[in-house]
Amino acid sequence: MMMWSNFLMQEEDRRRGAAGRRARGQQKSGLSPEQEGKIKLALLLTAVGGTLAVLAVGTEFWVELNTFKANGSAVCDAAHLGLWKMCTKRLWQADVPSDRETCGPAALPGEANCTYFKFFTTGENARIFQRSTKKEVNMAAAVIAVLGLAFMALGCLSIIMVLSKGAESLLRVGAVCFGLSGLLLLVSLEVFRHSVEALLQRVSPEPPPAPALAYEYSWSLACGVGAGLILMLGGGCLLLLTLPPWPWGSLCPKQGHTAT
Repeated sequence: MMMWSNFLMQEEDRRRGAAGRRARGQQKSGLSPEQEGKIKLALLLTAVGGTLAVLAVGTEFWVELNTFKANGSAVCDAAHLGLWKMCTKRLWQADVPSDRETCGPAALPGEANCTYFKFFTTGENARIFQRSTKKEVNMAAAVIAVLGLAFMALGCLSIIMVLSKGAESLLRVGAVCFGLSGLLLLVSLEVFRHSVEALLQRVSPEPPPAPALAYEYSWSLACGVGAGLILMLGGGCLLLLTLPPWPWGSLCPKQGHTAT
């Protein structure tokens, strides 16, 4: 009976020791409240960038193409397009501001005709005002933007794992993913700019003659620029949190010490 009692006591002590070691290990690997607050602030910043990124990629107001107003005509034509879709609009010239030489802006009410690009389905180029797109450049811009969103989602997942599971090793992974996401979005914008220039130069020789066009970048592209910069900033902030604290104390003399 005494031997059985001693065995139970030893088993209980061993279980308590193992539980204590696990608790100390979790406490050691856990985040401090200050670190957790900083990570949450950086995650909030990247959430703003992510919202702008999704809004930019999902809308078709990247660039507006406007014809010039013609004398004696009551209507004029305009168009706006993004990564996936283009819309042509017929506007009343009476609605166009009098100080504009061109038709637009595209937000004015009018008869709209919207179609999705067929780059990824039939491989056809789109035709806008007797001009044709260069599908390889447009497809590259869309693919790069989608890759940017994928890296952004991976970064969000990594930071959520850091906050919920205490996996501090994923903090650097999330920072790199957010930085790459912002960089890819900015690269996509630059590729799209080249696609607009290619569209304006690819004039069809078939009648009727192509009208003169003016173009201006719109709010979707501005959202993309803001998203790219904010995501890169958020990734940089998270990367700074992974670095060891800078030894400012060794560089700055303490006030209590005076030179002899």
